[in-house]
This record gives sequence, C-alpha cells and structure tokens, in this order.
Amino acid sequence: MKKLVIASNNPGKLREIGAILAPLAIEVVPQGALGVPEAEEPHGTFIENALAKARHASRITGLPALADDSGVCVHALGGEPGVHSARYAAAAEGSAGREGQDRRNNETLLQALSAASDRRAHYYCVIVLVRHTADPQPLIAEAEWHGEILREPRGTGGFGYDPLFLVPEFGRTGAELLPEEKNRISHRGRALAQLVARLRAAQTI
Repeated sequence: MKKLVIASNNPGKLREIGAILAPLAIEVVPQGALGVPEAEEPHGTFIENALAKARHASRITGLPALADDSGVCVHALGGEPGVHSARYAAAAEGSAGREGQDRRNNETLLQALSAASDRRAHYYCVIVLVRHTADPQPLIAEAEWHGEILREPRGTGGFGYDPLFLVPEFGRTGAELLPEEKNRISHRGRALAQLVARLRAAQTI
C-alpha cells in the first residue's frame, strides 16, 4: 500500500490521523484534496457509517481508504449524542464553520445535562480501512475513552467536545492535553494504534 485516502474533511481528525500514521511509508491524502465529497451517514451505528465513508472514498478515488466514525456517548442521555455528535446542534449546521458547529454542539450538550448529576461519558471510535471498494474483509479497530462532562468548557486545544470532556486520571480536559498526550490515550489514538499493528501483522505495509 503506497497511498491511502482519509475519508474525512474534519481538520482535527486529519491532524490526529496524520500524526499517528506519519511513521509509516504511506502517502496519506485527505479526500478533499482528491475532490471527494462527504458521504452520507444515515446509519444508526458507528461501524456502518465508517464502512460507508471508506467505501465511498475508495469507489471515487480507486485507492485504499481509511474512515473514522466517532462520537461522545453520555450515560445520562442514553448514549446520545452518539452517532449524531458532529451535528448534535442541528440548527447550527453550515453556520460559522466547524468551530461554530463545535461550540453550538457543546452548548446543546450542556443544556441537555443541566439537571443531571451523573456526568459520566465516553468517546467511542471505530476505524475502518478498505483496500478497495468491494473489500470483503476490511480492517477494523475500535476503542473507548472514558471520562465525564464538565459544567463549563476548559482548554483551547483539541476539537469537538474536548473542552467539556474531563479525563479523571489527568485532571484535565481533552482540550487541555498536549497533542502527543491525547494521541496516546484517546479513543482515536488507541484505535489507530491497533490498526497499525494489524497492518504490520498482515504485512500490508
């Protein structure tokens, strides 16, 4: 595998994925650079959405494709926002760019939890890599990252719900961690590490 398309237009995800895959001898290309539009994500599970995104990017480019589907699942909300995490504040879609959407998503989550004493939550990530669009045995890796939701944001790093997501063992939010710290312990970082190990074991790289 010489070139891999990343089926995402999210700059935060692209940064994290690129940093973890950087040591590999693979040219990593974001789908936007190849003119690939965002895929529909109509499914109720992370794995189905990740597969759809990977196959979509591979079909259009003819290249192996990697897709991530992830979100934050809050216990008191029955697992919401879950697969709807990126567009939890639906009315904000398309306004003020990605940062504006993140801010409104966080505000919506705080409102939903305003009366909740149980603040437990976890991030979940599934990574799917297809070698071609009809790959019958895609490589799949997944991981969770447990923490709790604060009552107000802290930190300026990360993206998404990171300013609200407290990591108890560090006493800091995802937005207060250094990038290398987050990549080592986060849901996405650990899922990508699993994927790299599978690629090496399969002698795909």
